[in-house]
Amino acid sequence: MAKETRSRMVDAAVEALRQRGLQGMSFTDVLARSGAARGAIYHHFPGGKNQLAAEAVTQHGREVRDRLAELGTADPKVVAAAFAEFARPVARAAAQGAGCAVAAVTVPADEESGELRQAAAATFASWTEQLARTLTEAGLAAADAEEKAALLVALLEGAQVLCRASGSTEPFERAVRATLTLFADP
Repeated sequence: MAKETRSRMVDAAVEALRQRGLQGMSFTDVLARSGAARGAIYHHFPGGKNQLAAEAVTQHGREVRDRLAELGTADPKVVAAAFAEFARPVARAAAQGAGCAVAAVTVPADEESGELRQAAAATFASWTEQLARTLTEAGLAAADAEEKAALLVALLEGAQVLCRASGSTEPFERAVRATLTLFADP
């Protein structure tokens, strides 16, 4: 039961980070979303808000990385197109105001946020590494796969910001069209 409560709280924190960012994420919101009792906060997260946010980023990052591992390895063009399809609902959510839970923790620039920046950096690196593995398995040379994997992660993250700002998915669609040309046969 305690593990289930903790998991619900982390899931609620991911959603709060997506909707309100780190500064707007509150324990009250996490408790309401998770149905956990107030005493559960410091029982499960004695390090407070930063610990909860770091664990939310790490868990969310693993879930996304695992989904990226399922893109398939038919060929690089297919991988890139599958990634675009994977990212399209994220862009739609961003156009309606949701952000990236991982990017949300990179905004504070104070000393206390070092743990959060490290969690975000490790998460983005795991996504890039997974995409690079998939692209290598699909036939790209390792160095090219690493560069294009980094591009795909940047596409996802940058498009979310632009879609959120514009209230439209058009920035994502334009970026996808341009990116997919880079995967076309020479």
